[in-house]
Amino acid sequence: MKHLNYIAVGCSLLLSFPVSGQEVLTLEKSRALAVENNKQMGVAGMVQEQSGYELKSYKAKFLPHFSATGTYLFSNSEMKRTVGDIYLPTFVPDPATGGLVPNVMTQVNGNTLFNQYAYIPGFSFDLKTNGSYVGGIQVEQPLYTSGKIRTAYRMARVGQEMAGINRTLTHTEVIRQTDEAYWTAVQVRELLTVAEKYKEVVTELMRNVENAFRAGMVSRNDVLKVQVKLNEAELQILRAKNGIRLADMNLCHRLGLPLDSSLNLQDSSGSMYLPVRPASDITARPEYLLMEKQVQLSGEQVKLVQSDYLPQVWVMANYGYTKALKLNDSPLFDSASFNAVVSVSIPLFQWGEGRNKIRAAKTEKKIRELQLEDNLEKMELQLMQAMQQYEESLLEVQLTTSSLAQAEENMHVSGSYYGSGLEILADYLEAQTVWQKAWVDQVQARTKLRLSETNYLIAAGRIFE
Repeated sequence: MKHLNYIAVGCSLLLSFPVSGQEVLTLEKSRALAVENNKQMGVAGMVQEQSGYELKSYKAKFLPHFSATGTYLFSNSEMKRTVGDIYLPTFVPDPATGGLVPNVMTQVNGNTLFNQYAYIPGFSFDLKTNGSYVGGIQVEQPLYTSGKIRTAYRMARVGQEMAGINRTLTHTEVIRQTDEAYWTAVQVRELLTVAEKYKEVVTELMRNVENAFRAGMVSRNDVLKVQVKLNEAELQILRAKNGIRLADMNLCHRLGLPLDSSLNLQDSSGSMYLPVRPASDITARPEYLLMEKQVQLSGEQVKLVQSDYLPQVWVMANYGYTKALKLNDSPLFDSASFNAVVSVSIPLFQWGEGRNKIRAAKTEKKIRELQLEDNLEKMELQLMQAMQQYEESLLEVQLTTSSLAQAEENMHVSGSYYGSGLEILADYLEAQTVWQKAWVDQVQARTKLRLSETNYLIAAGRIFE
């Protein structure tokens, strides 16, 4: 359901961008837009669709297959023969034995003459093959395949499930990349704010130092010191602006928007942070589910190999019409016929081929099982690392926030002391630099926290909660 919400939000955002380049872009909208426009997501979706078609094709193997056949022969070859008159001897019954004996009349010059002859007049025949044709309808149905078709169907179903899990895995990676691009774009905007605020502070100090220099209260060296800091502030602003352009282009690339699109990001980094659950179930991660399906698929592969060396029974029926071979312009075959065939195949001996193939398939299954166990331990370690990194980032945000408050207070105190002549300019400039660095550290810590939050959710299998 959340995927559908992403898509709906993404479609509305696509329609709004050409009208207004300042549409507020939240993290959720960014994720939805990235999922909608990501090419890898499109490929994963098409792979899932393809696996659905393959599953239907394997399901069709349970049903009878019908086919129509037809053959026509065009040939100018023919066979002509002429047979002369034929005289055949006759036989009469033998009263003693009841059998037939030659009806011999006498022997003349060693030749046997018969009392009677059967006369067959000569004839001619013309055999032609031209115009012969055969047509019919054939149906074929497997009766027993030792589980081959059923196993292939189950493998196709597992393949479809793997395609769906792979799409979820791709979705997870798109979210990770989008979050990284989004928070980087937010960070560089905050760094620009820091640089501008720092420039305001240094500019104000520059005015005061220049006034004091004109009044002869400070040396030119103090003016130059402040000028160096002001130049550094200008450089930081330029770098921040360049960083914003590059970060926005990278984010637009992730979202499928034109690279020169104007973005208005909503910084939600101040929202509530989710609690860490040490007992997170990593078996919900798509990586684990994908490897689990690979083990299941290798188990089905063992059954498929076994079925190749077990009996197979098929039945085939054909109803057709044959008209062929003309003898003296009259067809010898001119009728319809029905045929049924039962085919039984029983493998007997293959010199160990089947046994070794089955062993190889079983070994492959054991390999997949060992890989699953190994990767399960790695994912548990990855979850622990992500959890610790998240907790460290959370503490880092708290510490940098406190440090920023202290650095700001220190800068105000140092400014008061400098204005009262109780502190030199170098100390005040150092306090401003410390304040700026504390602010930068706090911005980077909040960005790091958001990214570590995403990594933790992915490692814990909770990214879609």
